[in-house]
Amino acid sequence: MSVVDQGFTYLSLMLENKADFIIEYNESLRQNLKREDADWSQTRVAFVSTSFTENQIQATNFKDIAIELWEVKQYENDTIIINAIKKSSASESIKPLTKNKEILKTVTEEIKVYTERDHVGKATDIIDELYEKFKSAITNLEDDILIIPKKQYIAFNKGKKNYYGITILKNSLKIFINLKGGELDDPKQLAKDVSKIGHWGNGDY
Repeated sequence: MSVVDQGFTYLSLMLENKADFIIEYNESLRQNLKREDADWSQTRVAFVSTSFTENQIQATNFKDIAIELWEVKQYENDTIIINAIKKSSASESIKPLTKNKEILKTVTEEIKVYTERDHVGKATDIIDELYEKFKSAITNLEDDILIIPKKQYIAFNKGKKNYYGITILKNSLKIFINLKGGELDDPKQLAKDVSKIGHWGNGDY
């Protein structure tokens, strides 16, 4: 079975057994998540291996596929390198390939993979240009920062840490900094503490 077929089988099983997943989540993490509070559209399957073949990488090289490949390698000095296999900038949509496969069609209709264009496309040209400037500045802060479009914002991650999140509106940007209240050095008071206000990005600023 290919990684694509295997991944979509996992996703389909989850969508068919949502209640069981909620129970398992609550029992394992001692939480009280309600089924209606779960955003199933953002579900992902992550395959982790020391390496992937070129065929496996190409098979998942679709901009809107809910399958991720992660390479993890451990070296003799106990150093662990975690590398996300990135999609190519010219990757196509998987949707044309799902029309004749019911399991693939069912999954892609409910699970949504967002792209930068989904967010930027609703903004004015000025905001589009402004986003590109902030994007460039953030990605130049450190190597290997991943850009991960989510439902309500675009996350800038390194490893498991989400450093920044940008929500793109038609005429403005909202940039969220992943720091707890009191941790931000902001002498000019440019940021706003949103720790007690509902917001989409991570962090209190």
